[in-house]
Amino acid sequence: MTTIEEFNKWLKKPEGLNLEFKAASNQFDGKHKLPDYCAAIANEGGGKLIFGVNDQGQVVGTKWHDKTHNQLPHDLLQKLSLRIDVEELHHTEGRVLIFHIPSRPVGTPIRSNGKYLMRAGESLAVMDKETLKKIFNETQSDFSTQTILNFTINDLDEAAILILKQRWANIVRKKRKIR
Repeated sequence: MTTIEEFNKWLKKPEGLNLEFKAASNQFDGKHKLPDYCAAIANEGGGKLIFGVNDQGQVVGTKWHDKTHNQLPHDLLQKLSLRIDVEELHHTEGRVLIFHIPSRPVGTPIRSNGKYLMRAGESLAVMDKETLKKIFNETQSDFSTQTILNFTINDLDEAAILILKQRWANIVRKKRKIR
């Protein structure tokens, strides 16, 4: 449960990858925009999406999903396969909805409406291939970091060591020429 003091601290922070304010005074596109923002924030490490607050961090209140906000976590779970808690807070300036969005699971980007989304400033953007590749590779093990028990220098192929030395020498020579 968020306290008013904690909430007021969030209001003083600038919007960014992990914090987004939406006025959503009376309505908001819950079918497309809401899951898109939740997915993007989850893909950026999690954070808060707060309805009833304008871009300047002022509480304006929201009537969106008044008395039915408890249905939103189920709807979002069905669309994103991610549990997002939704909290109703009655601030002195008006009612707000706080979406507590967890980070995506390791190696698993969250997709919304057929797209993998991320934040780009205050906007949403489709993830580029390089970002997706990094996420998918998070669960791949790096064989070069594995320790092989009872392995000694004598187990290495001498021809392979010679090739490595030659290639390394070429790299060093090229770097010296660049300087």
